[in-house]
Amino acid sequence: MSPKTSTELSNMRQGGRILSDALAKVASLATPGTSLAELNRAAEKLIKKRGARPAFKGYKGYPYATCLSLNSEVVHGLPRQYRLQEGDLLGIDIGVLYNDLYVDSALTVGIGKISPENTRLLEVTYESLWKGIQLVKPGRQLGDVQATIQRYVEGAGFTIVRDLCGHGIGRSLQEEPQIPNFGKKGTGLSLKARYTFALEPMVSFASPHTATKPDGWTVVTLDGRNAAHFEHTVVVTRDGVEILTRRRGERSRIP
Repeated sequence: MSPKTSTELSNMRQGGRILSDALAKVASLATPGTSLAELNRAAEKLIKKRGARPAFKGYKGYPYATCLSLNSEVVHGLPRQYRLQEGDLLGIDIGVLYNDLYVDSALTVGIGKISPENTRLLEVTYESLWKGIQLVKPGRQLGDVQATIQRYVEGAGFTIVRDLCGHGIGRSLQEEPQIPNFGKKGTGLSLKARYTFALEPMVSFASPHTATKPDGWTVVTLDGRNAAHFEHTVVVTRDGVEILTRRRGERSRIP
């Protein structure tokens, strides 16, 4: 991980605004009867209209602008002709490339009325992301952030998916270091101002491990139970953290 220049950060901020609007657009369209393919097209259209490129499309051969993951699919779900049904969970993961700088963000939404158990899964996963973000500042070690996410999730009775992790980001879509959502306090990289990375807790009801479907992309929980995924790209500031992909109306400040 290396510090970004002021110009690079400005481009990442603009990319973050485009990405957050694309996520909000897809989330608003994700209603019963809408197909995943339709959601993917809407995201790609918005991103291109704003002068950016879908970062995932073509990355390691991936053919779509978005990853749309259903229920037990943790990440990398393919936007197919499946039409959303009441009670589904949908993970929406989008990356944007703007002026050669990358940002990445994700959220999981319930389709129509979902069960209390699934509602709690979404709440805990989302809150764990914020628990991690609020610790980010110069001098903090990444292990502190990772351990905090893990402790919150496990304390709420859920499980961290251990086969997947966050990562550095900026000049490449995935930069070092890898950032698992579990760890030990007092360990890991010491953060510095202008470092940029993506935090992305992935949480399941029980199994910490995953498998990949025959399509070669879609990652599912090993036990077939539902999972949730939330992600933001952040930058370390001189005295704290800035969320580059925060959506309009999302929390106004870091606690």
